[in-house]
Amino acid sequence: MTSYSLRLHLAALFDRAGVLAIASGVLIALSFPNTGLSFLAWIALIPLLIALEGASTRTAFRIGFTCGLSAYAIILYWINIVVTRYGHLPWAVSIPIYLMLVAWLAIFYGLSTLAARVGECGGIKAVFTLPVAWVAFDLIRSFLLTGFPWGMLGHSQYRILPLIQIADIGGVYGITWLIVLANMVLYRVLGAVSGKGVPYPAKSALVLLLALIATLFYGFSRLNGQEKIDGAPLRAALIQGNIPQDVKWSPSFQEQTIAIYERLTREAGRGGVDLVVWPESAVPFFFQDEPLHAGRIRNLARELGAHLLIGSPAHELRNGRPTYLNSAFVIAPDGETVGRGDKLHLVPFGEYVPLKRLLPFVNKLVVGIGDFSPGEHASPLRVGRATAGLLVCYEGIFPELSREYVRNGARMLVNITNDAWYGRSSAPYQHLSIAAFRAVETRTPLLRAANTGITAIIDQNGHIRNMTGLFVEGYQTGEVRPGSADSIYLRIGDAPAWLCVLLTAGIVLLTWIKQKKAFDK
Repeated sequence: MTSYSLRLHLAALFDRAGVLAIASGVLIALSFPNTGLSFLAWIALIPLLIALEGASTRTAFRIGFTCGLSAYAIILYWINIVVTRYGHLPWAVSIPIYLMLVAWLAIFYGLSTLAARVGECGGIKAVFTLPVAWVAFDLIRSFLLTGFPWGMLGHSQYRILPLIQIADIGGVYGITWLIVLANMVLYRVLGAVSGKGVPYPAKSALVLLLALIATLFYGFSRLNGQEKIDGAPLRAALIQGNIPQDVKWSPSFQEQTIAIYERLTREAGRGGVDLVVWPESAVPFFFQDEPLHAGRIRNLARELGAHLLIGSPAHELRNGRPTYLNSAFVIAPDGETVGRGDKLHLVPFGEYVPLKRLLPFVNKLVVGIGDFSPGEHASPLRVGRATAGLLVCYEGIFPELSREYVRNGARMLVNITNDAWYGRSSAPYQHLSIAAFRAVETRTPLLRAANTGITAIIDQNGHIRNMTGLFVEGYQTGEVRPGSADSIYLRIGDAPAWLCVLLTAGIVLLTWIKQKKAFDK
């Protein structure tokens, strides 16, 4: 990029439209945890919509992209903590990585506003096209290039329980659609009352009102209805060891790590417990190979008479070659290992290097025992009277994984994670907020054990209870009732969001056909 073109780009970024787009991005970011300003999501897009007035298609993309840049630059600031503090890479490397991720996510905002503007050129009002396109591109970015469905607008509403119950029909995308539609209607109302001669959006306002009424009626009905359970309740204990990341894998700290987890587990199990969950990689060695420390853990299960689910790396031979896995083992009350679950969706550059043969010079961000490989099956684990679906670390942000586990018979979800990578940032709160949707979508309670927090029990309605603080030793206990799996989402998955993809493609195609016919004349 020449200095002249760079100056033009910066000038465009900070013109009136650019400033309004940045303002929308800031409001979007502030609606996410842990600011507690989730209501801002319902008005955050209004400056963006003002900026889009009369914009060309190219400008519409730029405005949306600018909004996404400012939003994700704030939401994902913690990426730099991961890369510099724990990845031990310099800021000269961290900043480009961070900006590339932010720009990648911002592209989908730009495509959403572009699609809405293209629809307007074809005579279709943006009040219809923008909510549909926003959902469509949220879905696409959830799987494209391994996917990163973090920080969707609907996630900001995780504490509004009556609102988010519709996630068991359309996932988080249903809440996102409502938020974008509400912003469109409010924007048009402001245009009408400002003396611009714009008519009041009576039809779209009626659609929004009916959608909100139906959503809240359904939400309160689910919350106040008789909760179905599939099996007897069990008492669970979730252990938070708070092991510092810089000593977590040190051989000299193994003894102290096991001692901390033993002590906390005994404290948590004093009143009797059926299931104990330790976080991701709580056991910083190969549990299947290390007889001394592993024997202590087996004795602990016998002492408590409980099942233990513990995070530990694992290995096996595949095609005659050693394969490393990010796993969890289930130990029965008699001390025997009765199950193992493996992480299915790995973190690129954290647990493996994509296209390693083409990028031999790229090392993993996290240097450890070797590249991990994904597990092969979403098989629920038997933990006494219940079956559990295992979600390791950021697997909790992918709804298709929890859906697959529950469809395969799981009646609770267990999310083990090590959020120490994020430091004292908003990322653990964002991570937790996304996990709450997995419980609602599948009508399955979720147990979340985190090394440094936030450890919590989330019921099948998304109610987060028994939360720990960050960077403290502790545990949470509570009675967990197996979920009902009574969910339309389990049957249809992301079909409503895929419908939005088809509608968006149809809108673009229809506009192209209309413009081609007009040009031919």
